[in-house]
Amino acid sequence: SEKALVLQLGEPLPEVYGPGLHFKLPLIQKVILFDARVLDYTASSREAYTVDKKTIVLDNFARWRISDPLQFYRTMRSIQGAQARLDDVVYSQLRALVGAYTLTQVVSSDRATIMEKVTQNASEIMRPYGVEVLDVRIKRADLPEANQRAIFDRMRAERERQAKQYRSEGDEEATRIRSDADRQKALILAEAARDAQIVRGEGDARAAAVFADAYGKSPEFYSYQRWLETLRKGLEKNSSLILSNNAPLLNPQQ
Repeated sequence: SEKALVLQLGEPLPEVYGPGLHFKLPLIQKVILFDARVLDYTASSREAYTVDKKTIVLDNFARWRISDPLQFYRTMRSIQGAQARLDDVVYSQLRALVGAYTLTQVVSSDRATIMEKVTQNASEIMRPYGVEVLDVRIKRADLPEANQRAIFDRMRAERERQAKQYRSEGDEEATRIRSDADRQKALILAEAARDAQIVRGEGDARAAAVFADAYGKSPEFYSYQRWLETLRKGLEKNSSLILSNNAPLLNPQQ
C-alpha cells in the first residue's frame, strides 16, 4: 500500500521501490514513503453558472492516486499540496463544462457525460504532477438558497395555473354532459308521450269496436248500458232525482 522514494544527499534517486527488503546508506540516504492507495477528496460547496444563466451550487468529490512518486515529489511534495491543486483543477473544469449545458441537463440528462469529461480533463492536467484522477462525481447540485424561493413560487404558480385550467375544462365537460343528458331526457319523454298517445288511441279504438260489436249483437243491452252510464254521469254524489212513473229515464226501453 506504499511506495518508497530514496533521497541521496537531498536529491531523489530515479528508482521507486515497492514492497520488499531494501537497504539504504546511512547518513547520506533518506527514504520517503508515498501512499499507493486510491485517495478520496471532497471539495467544499461552490457556485457555477449554466448556459441558460442559472446559478447552481455544486458539492463534488474526486478519487485519485499517486501514479508517479518521483514526479509527485518534485512537483507536489505532499498530499495536502496535491489536493489543493486538484481542487483548483476540478473546479475550473466543472465550471467550464457546466457553463456549456442547461440547468436541466446538469442535474439530470447529461450529468454523467459532464462528470466523465471533467474526470478525463482533470486527469490530463494532473498527469505532469504524478497524479492520476480516477473519478469525479457531483454529490449534490442545488439552487442557491436566495433563488430557491423564487423557483418554488414559479413552480407553484404553474401548478395552480394548470389546476385552474383542468378545473375549467372539467366544468365545461360537466356542462356538456348535463346538456346532453337533458336533451336525451327530453327525447325519451317525448317518445314516451307519443307511445302513450298511440296506446290510448289503440285502446279507445278497441273499446269502440267492442261497443259496436255489442250493439250489433244486442241493441237492447247496449241501450240499457248507455242508459246506466247517462244516469251515472248525470247524478252527483249524494243527490236525489224525482221523476214521474212514466219518465223516459226510468224506462230504458222507451
